[in-house]
Amino acid sequence: DKLSAVSPNNPIVLSHASGHLTLVNKKAMDVAGVSNLSKAALEKLIVDGGEIITDAHGKPTGIFNEEAQAIIEKYITKPSDETLLKAAALASEACSRNGITSFHDAGESQKAIDVMKKLKTERKLNVRLYVMLSGSDRSLIKKWISMGPEIDSNHWITIRSIKMYGDGALGSRGAWLLQEYTDRPGHFGQEIEPMDTILAGARLGLQHGFQVCTHAIGDRANREVLNRYEIAFKENPEKAKDVRFRIEHAQHIDPQDIPRFGQLGVIPAMQAIHLSSDRPWAIDRLGEKRITEGAYMWKALLQSGARIVNGTDVPVEPINPIAGFYASVTRRTLKGEPTGGYEPAQKMSREEALKSYTLDAAYGAFEEKIKGTIEAGKLADFTVFSQDIMKVDENNILSTKVIYTIVGGKVVYERK
Repeated sequence: DKLSAVSPNNPIVLSHASGHLTLVNKKAMDVAGVSNLSKAALEKLIVDGGEIITDAHGKPTGIFNEEAQAIIEKYITKPSDETLLKAAALASEACSRNGITSFHDAGESQKAIDVMKKLKTERKLNVRLYVMLSGSDRSLIKKWISMGPEIDSNHWITIRSIKMYGDGALGSRGAWLLQEYTDRPGHFGQEIEPMDTILAGARLGLQHGFQVCTHAIGDRANREVLNRYEIAFKENPEKAKDVRFRIEHAQHIDPQDIPRFGQLGVIPAMQAIHLSSDRPWAIDRLGEKRITEGAYMWKALLQSGARIVNGTDVPVEPINPIAGFYASVTRRTLKGEPTGGYEPAQKMSREEALKSYTLDAAYGAFEEKIKGTIEAGKLADFTVFSQDIMKVDENNILSTKVIYTIVGGKVVYERK
């Protein structure tokens, strides 16, 4: 209603930064033909894994959750190649300003890959890309399965992973839980892709040499994805050696499933900054017991033998990795709250946090022999900070600035 009051005659679509929720005004719903549909008619439109939030009268409120976003998205004009190329160049520059030399790009289209390759050809790419194919595009996966992985001998753009989607986000209550949401009784979140599809993807990955990386935030989604990975591994043990399948986020895990990451060799690709952003309200979704026993379980996962790949989940969170490092070692919000941090027993040491951003992140992309440490024979990719983040008082970590970013021995950013 607020969007419609501001703009009654022009459609407005606001995409949440997480990508899991879309907000629209009435005009946009008119264009999509859903404004006046009954609740029963709306439910027929939605594929599994989506939800249209309705009011007390069963009318759509303009909130489209998870897979229901497709109802609106198909009416939105796609950006031109020129716009995409400019966006990619700006993203590369943003990485350099923030000291990022390598970037794991979780789920891309062929068009986006072509844009990245053009940027590389024009020598405007200053960050090395490890690109996951979007598993929701079946024709794209079929094409790449027939071709096989593409590992760049110059280490700029490597494509050897498939991104799949187990559930939604916790904020929109789309994360798939074993028990109901504390603040929405009777609701358990959504399974986005059927688990049979996740299993089929895991089998395909093993057969054709592709790493599989599955989005899973809720404890049920993590368990179900681990189950499908384990089935595929047991079916094909020879090809399951050192495949480094990942679960992207691994944010809320049932205590029984924490050891399984290390046992199965599954990598939890986590974003410590989510603790800073989400923990103050996540307790409302999950309650204290689930938060304490299974949320952001970095130390427990490391102790189980798992290797954590740390990141920022940009554009969901700010791109600056210093904020993620700070969250990893303090478990505090970016405002420094609370003193001592949330569930402090799960803090990473500074060495563990640094390793999760460097050597273990490289391991998560099969690149630990060429990246992740500064030593002879590896790529000359490194960042110079304004202070020693391994020694400075934790209250001053966030004041750290990037002085130089160096990729392949070339200075790609220098702070003026």
